[in-house]
Amino acid sequence: MSTGLPMTVPDPSLPTRVRIHEVGARDGLQNEKTAVPTEVKAEFVRRLAAAGLTTIEATSFVHPKWVPQLADAEELFPLVRDLPVRLPVLVPNERGLDRALALGAREVAVFASATESFAKANLNRTVDEALAMFAPTVTRAIEAGLKVRGYLSMCFGDPWEGAVPVEQVVRVTKALADMGCDELSLGDTIGVATPGHVQALLTALTEAGVPVSRVAVHFHDTYGQALSNTLAALRHGVTTVDASAGGLGGCPYAKSATGNLATEDLVWMLDGLGIETGVDLAALTATSVWMAEQLGRPSPSRTVRALSHKE
Repeated sequence: MSTGLPMTVPDPSLPTRVRIHEVGARDGLQNEKTAVPTEVKAEFVRRLAAAGLTTIEATSFVHPKWVPQLADAEELFPLVRDLPVRLPVLVPNERGLDRALALGAREVAVFASATESFAKANLNRTVDEALAMFAPTVTRAIEAGLKVRGYLSMCFGDPWEGAVPVEQVVRVTKALADMGCDELSLGDTIGVATPGHVQALLTALTEAGVPVSRVAVHFHDTYGQALSNTLAALRHGVTTVDASAGGLGGCPYAKSATGNLATEDLVWMLDGLGIETGVDLAALTATSVWMAEQLGRPSPSRTVRALSHKE
């Protein structure tokens, strides 16, 4: 950005570096109505890596019946696995883990729910049944030397149940932590969180013995709160933030969920705060403009639109 904007004004109360967990290639594309060609997905991952993103969630080894947009996981992963970045993949169960291990994946993620309604809709199980299903998957992954991330959906609100008690989220998060998940991503799946709620949940997790160093945040921007919620998490000491290039994504099982926090919007804010990410904003913006062209619609990211309009 040759204009010198955003002007850097550091806040000493915030972390000096944030690791962005890029989810555009998986969470972003899984909700597309039409399948994106495998080579386009691979090129998307390559361009994201070239823009400086060091953790890029590549795909999901879920049965194609449930997420048909990612049915090409076996074809895609070999095209990108040699990139010098972290490439976690989603696995729903031991069968998914077997498929990931066969292709040389080094990081996997499981996805739980904080609410019974979403567990039923997404996994066709109760919360505790889902946790029981994940346990052997997580154990085997750890024994194989893999890093394991635990996603937790509906941490701040549920489209069927409404408000979700903080203690309910703490219980399931702690169960994933005790299971052995290295990292715990708190999902605001329908984008209803506000900063005070974020602070309350993070405080409760810390009090329950879950170190903030193991916590990541995953905000959707349904009500325009994703950046303010992220800032609240940073103030609490969180240093891993999930985001999706160009603001792609939603959730196929929660129709009120709109796009993820756009990676470009996040980087603009972090650049202004003097927080290091290693991401080249111009290259990332160009990548999202390119991907929007592949999808045939403009990027919802305000930063992408502002920077590409200037050009």
